[in-house]
Amino acid sequence: MAKVKTAFVCNDCGADYRKWQGQCSECRAWNTITEIRLGPAKSAGVARSTHAGGYAGTTAAVRLLKDIDVVELPRFSSGLQELDRVLGGGFVPGSAILIGGHPGAGKSTLLLQTLCTLATQHSALYVTGEESPQQIAMRADRLSLPTDTLKIMAETDVDAILAAADQHKPKVMVIDSIQVVHSEAIASAPGSVSQVRECAAQLTRFAKQSGVVMILVGHVTKEGSLAGPKVLEHMIDCSILLEGEQDSRYRILRGSKNRFGAVNELGIFAMTDQGLREVKNPSAIFLDRAERPAPGTTVMVVWEGTRPLLVEIQALVDDSSLGNPRRVAVGFEQNRLAMLLAVLHRHGGIQVGDQDVFANVVGGVRVLETSADLALLTAIVSSLRNRVLSRDMVVFGEVGLSGEIRPVPSGQERLSEAAKHGFRRAIVPRGNAPKQPIKGLEIIPVSRLDEALQAVQ
Repeated sequence: MAKVKTAFVCNDCGADYRKWQGQCSECRAWNTITEIRLGPAKSAGVARSTHAGGYAGTTAAVRLLKDIDVVELPRFSSGLQELDRVLGGGFVPGSAILIGGHPGAGKSTLLLQTLCTLATQHSALYVTGEESPQQIAMRADRLSLPTDTLKIMAETDVDAILAAADQHKPKVMVIDSIQVVHSEAIASAPGSVSQVRECAAQLTRFAKQSGVVMILVGHVTKEGSLAGPKVLEHMIDCSILLEGEQDSRYRILRGSKNRFGAVNELGIFAMTDQGLREVKNPSAIFLDRAERPAPGTTVMVVWEGTRPLLVEIQALVDDSSLGNPRRVAVGFEQNRLAMLLAVLHRHGGIQVGDQDVFANVVGGVRVLETSADLALLTAIVSSLRNRVLSRDMVVFGEVGLSGEIRPVPSGQERLSEAAKHGFRRAIVPRGNAPKQPIKGLEIIPVSRLDEALQAVQ
């Protein structure tokens, strides 16, 4: 009998070790290394050929890259434009997709809506391991979804799931969730590293061989990352995350990996009593401003994927009662806020070293690009001086360490979006000033931080 081999794998980064240790030397995380069982290794002598220096086995065909035919990926729509946008244009046959999110974010609701719509045109199978078929049927009835053609099964054994998929041959298949699926060949509990790793590998292999779109649902830990081994994200083709606060009715679908499209696309949904509904004009929801203007608010245009979004930035500057004033950023990078405050002092002549500074992006949006630098600084100065900025003004631009205002990509499209929503003034980098005037929009190009601060007064 072949001896069963074991390995030790880090849950966070996927690094392998020969024996257990308390800290992962790759990602420096503690208590993340778990033992997994491997299949029996083949004898090394079988691989050697009878002639010296040779090896047995078949050899894959080797071709030149220029001889490979370049064809357009065959896609089909999910029925939701926002989901198609994040996926890069729709589902690709044979792809494996991992969707994660906090409990209650709406993962099962989104996938049930998608499959009920797709089942009217394509064969679809919904595999549930956490809920009963009656619960799924009750949700579909509450959301008034078409249920005549969608196939459903309650199963957690991966072999039984693959056997049913091979028999019914669906075009789209959902596994809800991968953490409860198990294999009888692995002697460990469902949800363990070895179970998730092996089951995901079998499901992904089946998707590649049969051409079915495999959608895996993954849980999210308290830290906001997908539960299970990190190698799970390396196996699949597309990884997307459904974000949203518990007290917010809006959900943001964001891609973190996509082999068939861009990863910077954003999908906006609204949670209603009829399920998740697409938000066609997301700028309108992020600009739901207070009736009474207040100091410390600025509107900027952030670029998400292939479209601009108007978001409101808020800042609050207050006297600090602590020895070290607080710097709190929600929706921004904390270190960048500290850097911008240093630039504001050095090149803007404004000192906030003894003040608490709080910055927030309204609507729960995360601003990851540098185009928010100038808007954030104008909001901070507005709060510090207790001056209300013009409500019809939009600001964007990157601020350098020497106080220069650098241009940002897609400046023309940002200005057009601002003009469409009724803004009349725009403070932008000089490099983003349009050659042709935009009707109804006054462009104020600036090249230095002090120029921008004078323009907003």
